[in-house]
Amino acid sequence: MPVLVMKFGGTSVANLDRIRRAAKRVGVEVAKGYDVIVIVSAMSGKTNELVGWVDEISPLYDAREYDAVVSSGENVTAGLMALTLQEMDIPARSWQGWQVPLITTSAHSAARIEEIPTDNINQKFAEGMKVAVVAGFQGISPEGRITTLGRGGSDTTAVAFAAAFGAERCDIYTDVDGVYTTDPRICSKARKLDKISFEEMLELASLGAKVLQTRSVELAMRYKVKLRVLSSFEEQSDAAGTLVCDEEEIMESNVVSGVAYSRDEAQMTLLSVADRPGIAATIFGALSDAGVVVDMIVQDISEEGRTNMTFSLPVDQVKRAEKAMNEIKGVALNFDVLQIEPDVAKVSVVGIGMRSQSGVAAKMFKVLSDEGINIKVITTSEIKISVLIERKYMELAVQALHDAFELDKAA
Repeated sequence: MPVLVMKFGGTSVANLDRIRRAAKRVGVEVAKGYDVIVIVSAMSGKTNELVGWVDEISPLYDAREYDAVVSSGENVTAGLMALTLQEMDIPARSWQGWQVPLITTSAHSAARIEEIPTDNINQKFAEGMKVAVVAGFQGISPEGRITTLGRGGSDTTAVAFAAAFGAERCDIYTDVDGVYTTDPRICSKARKLDKISFEEMLELASLGAKVLQTRSVELAMRYKVKLRVLSSFEEQSDAAGTLVCDEEEIMESNVVSGVAYSRDEAQMTLLSVADRPGIAATIFGALSDAGVVVDMIVQDISEEGRTNMTFSLPVDQVKRAEKAMNEIKGVALNFDVLQIEPDVAKVSVVGIGMRSQSGVAAKMFKVLSDEGINIKVITTSEIKISVLIERKYMELAVQALHDAFELDKAA
């Protein structure tokens, strides 16, 4: 039998009524002849509650026990989904990560998937089971301890299972009905895309679009897993949602496919740094050791033998970054001033058509200029242009760029 993977996020299984609704969707696919692997998240809000309990008991918690606690939410959902399917006379069984077993690294709360043996679940399919309901977000380490994959890890679980079992497709059910050209809450003209390439989706996910977790898209692109993003709350059809697929499967697309943003950014600049070989390694090595995630980086010469180093980072990591820089000042690094701008945002345009079309950057910068928006930092890749601007102009920038590139119109 062909295999289909279906993943249901927290809002899709938030209560028993929604679990029943999701189970009916699974039943439709079983009736089409699929053996189905269902990946479930914890009920909406449950993981946050469990994390809160851990923090309250032990702020400096043992990561192994943290994983044991926070993974339990998915176990509950998996059992309830299997029971619901059984009540519908569909042979179903729940599986926790260690029962599969989904084997991961030992990095608790941020484990990576190493292997998913298929023998156990395939044996049950051969014996008549039609649905394997697997708890997402979790696995087992080589030491035999429960591990978790980090926030959004159920998406990664689903794609990994689709790759391991050679699934025809991986359907990700969420509270939105697909991938949009930008956030519909900001731009009323945002249009749902029928298809989007892996590369475009990866850029959008990494730039702040919250439809899919970045790691899940990376995995899908590597193993050529077709992803479909669709809503648990809309009528189901074969044409529903957005298909994330190879670029070759998209006949024609706009030069720019979407506008993404990240609201909670900050900018830091080290002024008049002694310019010598290895200075960048010193700065960003210290930031890495402090657990700071750096994004956009710009270096410029300020005077003879001196340089300025500017970078962006999540605003909630500013204090950590400031501490790291001050600790190495005068020891491994010499600079005059550390400037911090906490009220910036990142806005990006993304599209595979940018590879073969000139003038996208010029148009983007002209649009922002016409709106009186000053650009602080610019970075580019083959299919992306990102700018750092004042946060108060973020929504205006998104709307203006969406209009300028006519993203409300199909190619």
